[in-house]
This record gives sequence, structure tokens and C-alpha cells, in this order.
Amino acid sequence: MNLADLIAVARGDKPADLVLTNARIINTFTGEIEKGNVAIFSGHIAGVGKYSEAKERIDLKGSYLAPGFINGHIHVESSMLHPSQYARSVVPHGTTSIVTDLHEITNVSGIAGIKFVLDCARTLPLDFFFKAPSCVPATHMETAGAVIEAKEIARLLRLKGNAGLGEMMNYPGVINGFAPVLDKIQAARDKVIDGHAPGVSGPQLNAYISAGIYSDHEVTTIKEGREKLRRGMYLMIREGSSEKNLATLLPLVTDKTWKRCMFVVDDRSCSDLLTDGDVDAVVRKAIRLGLDPIRAIQLATINAAEHHRFYDLGAIAPGYRANLITIKDLSTLQIDKVFFNGKLSASGGKYLGKSSDKSPDGLMKSVNIRKFGPRALDLKINGGAFPVIEIIPGQIVTKKIMIELPAGTFKAHPDRDILKAVVFERHKASGNIGIGLVKGFGLKSGAIASTIAHDSHNLVVVGTTDEDILAAVKAIEEMQGGLVVCKGAKPIARLPLPVCGLLSLDPAEDVSRQFDGIEKAAARLGKLPPAPFALLSFIALPVIPELRITDIGIVDVLQFKLI
Repeated sequence: MNLADLIAVARGDKPADLVLTNARIINTFTGEIEKGNVAIFSGHIAGVGKYSEAKERIDLKGSYLAPGFINGHIHVESSMLHPSQYARSVVPHGTTSIVTDLHEITNVSGIAGIKFVLDCARTLPLDFFFKAPSCVPATHMETAGAVIEAKEIARLLRLKGNAGLGEMMNYPGVINGFAPVLDKIQAARDKVIDGHAPGVSGPQLNAYISAGIYSDHEVTTIKEGREKLRRGMYLMIREGSSEKNLATLLPLVTDKTWKRCMFVVDDRSCSDLLTDGDVDAVVRKAIRLGLDPIRAIQLATINAAEHHRFYDLGAIAPGYRANLITIKDLSTLQIDKVFFNGKLSASGGKYLGKSSDKSPDGLMKSVNIRKFGPRALDLKINGGAFPVIEIIPGQIVTKKIMIELPAGTFKAHPDRDILKAVVFERHKASGNIGIGLVKGFGLKSGAIASTIAHDSHNLVVVGTTDEDILAAVKAIEEMQGGLVVCKGAKPIARLPLPVCGLLSLDPAEDVSRQFDGIEKAAARLGKLPPAPFALLSFIALPVIPELRITDIGIVDVLQFKLI
């Protein structure tokens, strides 16, 4: 961009590339709605006012004009889509910028995975700001496919498109001053560092924040959110596919606090993206719950921009980038047109942007499980109280409950909803198999399995019989990653995810159709909670309270140790 030319357009002495006329402009600085025209030159906004001279004019006929939505915390990999297909899914919904912590693909394939995503993103009409993954692996109590230390963090922070350090999930390591964790934070001291501190409060919260970590998306209660706002954190209000916190936390958004709040989705499935939307779905729901539409848009634009230090995004103002959306009706948030850098990238729900055919060379064939014998899945119970993971529908936190079980080799109790959960290490063929018990999946028969298992993404299975569990493992190995439903020791539904066991190469619509099919197949096995595969993916995450299972064993997260 020639700065002198931009200034000349702003003065009215040079024609704009594009003028959007007759707009009701949403001012995210003041909360006002202004009527006027917007002049765009070389991907930037030159001015707001009575501009008319331009190479192209689009009459918005009174539609609302807002900044493009910024998804301030997302894991692209959770969509199961190739980055190009992800863009196809979210851009028509008004998302023009995302801040993605790529620790999912990095835990499987290291820096090669980050480079693959960034290479794909270069041609797409969507900002892919990435966070350097801070926790690869998330803890010492699991096996990942890669290790990222402080020296690699420093290298990643210098890459184009970096927006800081990704969520610091190892909050016990921060609070207790664990040197390797602090080294990573020191490497990013002049950057934005995102947080992850579920349930942390009091002096421990002070210790965590004092390291320079000023956001959290893991808040689930009003009390927790209020304390974190008071201590200076940005509150990322999350509404994903399995993690639904908006209704609970929305009362925290007041005239005094709103500047410190933003909407994020964290993890959202391909089906939800296509049918319900992305950040727009969160904004829409907030409006239904009573939040003023302009305030809701501010939480999805300017607040995320200011937190992440994107000084030319989140508003419609001179010098800002022309990432814009048009809205026909504020109450229903009906998005019509989407502009990225001043170019039309979606209209009427149809994606108009470019695509990427970047090949995932070297990221295939990531499922490597050592052969094991028929007794490897035996779980010996000594008798008495045994720790069981209890699922909480709509949340990724779990409960640790103790259930009396008879002595001997455990057999699942579908009638009591006590099932076997198994995690197989699948990166290094180490032979690690973690076995535990879970309550809340509601399976009456069969098994469900996935190589999406946050954050190390080993193979996780929940089943009613060892035969079904073994059939699921075999099916996953044949697909080299993905989701599977088994019944009668045979697979009855599959979704192949050959790229790192996380992503499909198929079009978004096909992936969504396969995903819907596998969820319906799973639902026929019993009385399952909503989003069962999302819940399954989180039972192996040992940084979310209270109880988890990894390839090494059962983890009590509150004690932060294997039990």
C-alpha cells in the first residue's frame, strides 16, 4: 500500500478502489450507529463520510456495516477440516480473523504441522493468526508425538502471523515455578500470553497472573469469572460444541466490565460451523439472551482486537483494514456480504474466496500402535472404592467419584453406566495403554473411539466390551486416524481423518455428513450425551479437573499426579 495514496483518498483527492454507500455503520468505539459511506483503498479503510468517487460502488441500501468477527481463541483442528475447507465454512458466517492455538496438530507432528497450516492460509480470505503452542506435551503424564521447548517457542514467536504464546495449560507448573515452563513464558514476555486456569483462585490465581498471563477461556462460574476480571484478566466467554458457558457467564457483561470480555468458541465441530455458525452463532445467542446487539458485536470484534494487539482490526475507521460484514437484521444477525481486505469473499452465504490445495506431505500415517496381547486390556480391581471419571454434559470438566466395585477383573456395567476407558499411545509405538473407568457416556452396547484426544491425541476408546474396544482400535489403525463406532465387534460407522489423525481431506459438506452419520450411529448404542465425540476427546486431557485418563494411567488433576 502506498501511504500517500491512501491519505489522498481519505482527503477526497483521489478515487477509492471501492465505496460502500448508504450504510448504517456500527461504531465499535462508541456503540453508535452512523449513516454514511465507507471508502476503501488498497485493502484499507480510507475514510467514513460522504465519499462517492471510486472504481467500484456497492449500494448497501441501509444494511448495517460492521467489522468482521474475530474469533479470539480457536483450535482449527477441532473442526476436522483442511484449513481451506475451514475457511469455506466460517467466512460466510462473518469470521474474517481467527487466533488459533495450533497445539493439536503440533502435539502430533511438531513444527511441521504449524507450517502446513500457515502455508495453506496464505491464499485464503481469512487471517490465521497463530499462537506458539506452550504445552507440547501438555504435561509429563502423557506421551505426545513431539516436544516443544523454550528454544522452539522463541523460533515460532518470530514467524510471520504469530500473535503470542498459546494457552498456558500447565498452570501448576506456572504456580509452582517449574523452570522449563517459566523459560517458555520468559521467551514470550513482550507478547500476548493466553491463559488456561480452570478453577484457580486466591493466591494461586495471583501467582498465575503475575507471570504475565491475562486471559482465560476456561471459566465456568460467575464467581470464578468475577474474580478473574477483578485481577485483570480478559474473560473469554466460550460457547463451543461441547463447552457451553455463555448463558452462565453473560451476566458478568455489564457497563463496567464489557471492555474486558470477548466471545470465543475454542472447539467447534464441522457440522456446527456449517449449520449453526462460528462466532456469529455466539453473538446471535447472546442477543437472544438479552445482550444489546451492538454490545454483542463489540465483544466479537474490537475487544478481541485490543486484547491481541491487532491495532488495525475490530473497527470501521480510517487506516483500519477493510475486513467488513453487512447485516440485514441485527436481532437475527443475518449476515449478507463479507469483505476481506476490501475484496468480497462471501455473499448470501456463498463462499467466494480462493482455496488452497496444499498437500499434507509427511503428516499422514501417524497411527503407530505396538502390537499387544489379548490380556492387555485386563483391569484388576482389588475390591472397594475405585476412582471413576464422571462426565458432565455440556462441560469439559469432569468429576472424580469413588464407586464400590467387587474384586477381580473388571467387566463393564452398562446398566450402571460404568464403562471401560482406554488410551493407546499411537505416536511412538511405546506400548503404553492407560485403562480406567468412566460414567456418563450412556453406552448400552458397543464402543466409540477417536484419535482426537486433547492434547496429545493418542487413541481413546470407551466401550462396553473388550471385543468392541479391540475392533475400534483395528478400524482406527486401518484408517490411520479418525472416529469410529463399533457394535458386535465390528465397525458400523467411520470418519477417516488421515492428516495427523485430526483432519480430513474431504470437502466440508462431506465431512459434516460423515460426522452426523457417526454421531447418529453412536446415539443408537444407548442414551448418549450431546456431542459424545467431543466429550470423548477431552477425557484424556490432564489439565482440566478433576479426573482424566492418559496412555500412562489415571490422573487426578487437582493433585496433578498419576493415581
